[in-house]
Amino acid sequence: MKKTNIIIITVAILISIIVGAFIIYHINQENGKSYEIEQVKQYNYFLLKQGEQYGVIDRSGNIVIQANYNEIKIPNPEKAVFACYKDETIKILNEKNEEILLQYNNVEPIRLKNIVSDLMYEKSVLKYEKDGKYGLISFDGKEITKPIYDEIDSLSYKEGELLVKQKEKYGVINIKGNKIIDIIYDKITVDEYYTDENAYKHAGYIVYVTTQEGYRYGYLNFKAEEVLKPEYNELTRVTEIQENENAYLMCAKNGRYGIMKNQELIIANEYQSVRYDATNQVFVVEKSKKYGIVNREGKLIVPVQYNQIDITGIYFYAQNEQGTVVYDNNGTQANIDANIAILNTSNEKYKIRINNENGTKYGVINKEGKQLIEEKFNYIEYLYENYFIVSNQDGKLGILDDKEEVKVEINKASIQKIQDTSLVQATLDNKTIQVYNKNMELICEMQNARIEEKNNAIRIQNEVETKYFSKDGKEIKNTQVYPINKLFVKVENNKYGFTDSNGNIVVDYKYDKAYEFNEYGFASVRKDGKWGVINDKGEEVAPLDYEIIDQNEPFFIGAYYKVTYGFGEIYYTNMK
Repeated sequence: MKKTNIIIITVAILISIIVGAFIIYHINQENGKSYEIEQVKQYNYFLLKQGEQYGVIDRSGNIVIQANYNEIKIPNPEKAVFACYKDETIKILNEKNEEILLQYNNVEPIRLKNIVSDLMYEKSVLKYEKDGKYGLISFDGKEITKPIYDEIDSLSYKEGELLVKQKEKYGVINIKGNKIIDIIYDKITVDEYYTDENAYKHAGYIVYVTTQEGYRYGYLNFKAEEVLKPEYNELTRVTEIQENENAYLMCAKNGRYGIMKNQELIIANEYQSVRYDATNQVFVVEKSKKYGIVNREGKLIVPVQYNQIDITGIYFYAQNEQGTVVYDNNGTQANIDANIAILNTSNEKYKIRINNENGTKYGVINKEGKQLIEEKFNYIEYLYENYFIVSNQDGKLGILDDKEEVKVEINKASIQKIQDTSLVQATLDNKTIQVYNKNMELICEMQNARIEEKNNAIRIQNEVETKYFSKDGKEIKNTQVYPINKLFVKVENNKYGFTDSNGNIVVDYKYDKAYEFNEYGFASVRKDGKWGVINDKGEEVAPLDYEIIDQNEPFFIGAYYKVTYGFGEIYYTNMK
């Protein structure tokens, strides 16, 4: 008994050791490929431009680096690491104008690709060069990789991942220097799969190898696991199918297209073309100039025998010499006139019905098919709840409910929902802006106005007035919208000044226009056609002599105003 117990305990310990070792190994493997993209919590430094030279200012508007350089890159605006270019030389300076990272040669930021933002560089690593080879270092000078690469560049869409080259072959490493993809390919691109929740996190990789016949394409999933060997003439991902763990891949061999779901063949490579319809989640396939439809599971639901297939809404309109056959999205012939089209809406209670018999007219039916809005409108779009945007024959827009009652008069030049709110914005021909709440009650009307989101509220303003509303349509004060501000804009007799939170006048009513203070403590003001800036003590930081004609609301830090140029990048200047 004792020996048996000892054996059982020994075996259990060995199993625990083996399982533990496997878990540790697995974790290490995962950690080896994992990385964290540094988040910028606060902007401390900004690019300054004076004439054709560049420098750096801080968040108080003080000059940190004089504008003496041909170019400056600030890879992380939270940190004092500035790449300064002049006369074909590069210096890395800190906030004291001291040169740093002197132990490395030709240190540079790594510019991101296909990312529209003022944060255009990797935010935690730099590359350096030695004897014609490149490596990675951290901002504090710690070596991440040896200089072993012929090239280091960013990988499109994948911040935190870097394309590296050795001996004319490419691979991918992360910002920790760990290998993600072996350096064995002639080219690597990202499949561009994107979701609102995770951006490009689950995008995979299309890899290329060169053969005597040209490129051959293969596929690695977002974990960098090989899914398809590089043996296809063409390969793209069907990015409209939003499944993070499954990649639907359109692949071609010898000019014939098919669909793979990861490694599973869904549609054989026997078609001249394949296109995806995201509304009905089906593939339209072509063979010998005849068309059919295959569903996501690979089942042929409409035979490949039609000269043309049009998809409008929930029906397929298949045409041949005998006429048009209508199929539903299950591939069953539908008992519906070929002149009728039905569109689903985001509310399962309602469908848009289109009648093309005598000119295209739109109406609304419920899910049982009962007519709710007569087919007499040139266009109908579902808005939300029981409301619809409609357009009449004159192109004027209005809003009806599901009882065909007019809630917003059909005389508007444009109507749209204000994003992330329950509010609707309408514009009249005379450039009057109207805003309605979710009950279609008019809450604001203003001539030549602009509507913008500010601090989780909606600001509506023109040259003479400004109003704020919460996202559910309640009017609120500027003191509620900017709770951390010390001073607030106030208008009297068409002149602008500033008061404290108790309404006491601090800056007299002397400006023709003024805007609230920004997060850095500066407010733009205008007088006699010239712009200037004041600080949160009410002091004029610079004379009012800026002629800024291309900005409705100049944004200042100290005496410098913001200019946005290509791909969302910005600089600040005091150029008059």
